[in-house]
Amino acid sequence: MRRGPLEAGEKVQFTDRRSNKITDQLVPGGVTQTSHGIILHDDVIGRTEGSVIVTVSAKREAQINREHPERDANKPWKGTRAIGGWEFAVMRPRLADYVLSMPRGAQIMYPKDIAQVIQLGDIRSGMNVLESGAGSGAMSINLLDAVGEGGSLTTIEMRSEFARVAEANATIYFGKRPAWWNLRTGDFDSVAAGLPEHSFDRIMLDMLDPWNRLEQAYRVMAPGGVLVAYVTTTTQLSRLAEALREAGCWTEPDIQETMERNWKAQGLAIRPDHQMIGHTGFLMISRAMAPGFQALRKRDRATKDTTTDIDSLSAEERAEQLEDLELRDISDRKLRKVLRDLDAQVNVIGG
Repeated sequence: MRRGPLEAGEKVQFTDRRSNKITDQLVPGGVTQTSHGIILHDDVIGRTEGSVIVTVSAKREAQINREHPERDANKPWKGTRAIGGWEFAVMRPRLADYVLSMPRGAQIMYPKDIAQVIQLGDIRSGMNVLESGAGSGAMSINLLDAVGEGGSLTTIEMRSEFARVAEANATIYFGKRPAWWNLRTGDFDSVAAGLPEHSFDRIMLDMLDPWNRLEQAYRVMAPGGVLVAYVTTTTQLSRLAEALREAGCWTEPDIQETMERNWKAQGLAIRPDHQMIGHTGFLMISRAMAPGFQALRKRDRATKDTTTDIDSLSAEERAEQLEDLELRDISDRKLRKVLRDLDAQVNVIGG
């Protein structure tokens, strides 16, 4: 964690009184363009976090299209951008702020999901973690931060350009390339085949078909290790859950989904924000059994059928299987009581 005066090369976050945020890298002689003038980086370098920086006027000529000024004739806001005197508080960005603002080549995981991965995956300092799918580096940076220099992270990324994006984002965040990060390019099975058996404490899978990677994941996972998989659709969720059960060497999967809603509080006016971050993805957590031991499973009732597709049945078979498929989970006794109660209430209305 960095402390002390802000230095050139660091990422900083500028926040105005309306909570508008701009994240930028400090460069000697550089500027940050805002809708209320520009922030001179030389005015920021050497300051302490929590300082207030005031924008200065930008030259109007810099806002107007010099080659075709007529294109900006009906755009009065072009001139207002030149007005300075707007205050911004300057801070080092939190990790969540950095992740949301960093350049990305692939869609990133949201902080709400990343936090659950770290917590539910029990990823801690000193652990040896394997990650599949670097993307833009959001999850990788958080894993690197969680395991620390005493641990290690091995990331397997299929596309070399995504690996470059992730590596650059991590290097900028940490101020140097993390020495405890082994970033490999290639498909998961090929790279994992060259890794030592039972050498990883935790595995994080963020890919389209994690169910096809379970064999190699189990080979390199230490007994009792935690597998966390991030998928976005219910079809992926179903296939992965059934693959884990079929393999027999993974514990019953635990499935999580997290919603996020912000609130506004101003005096007695306290209300939720109009917008929220709803579904982004599912997290599935399972643990590796020791070699030679089968995972314990809950026994389903003999009459319970959760695999037959009702569309494949005839009308007669469908009628017979309604209770087995649990389309209406209610006993006959409970149903009779409900009907008696409703009949009594309907009679009151009729009277």
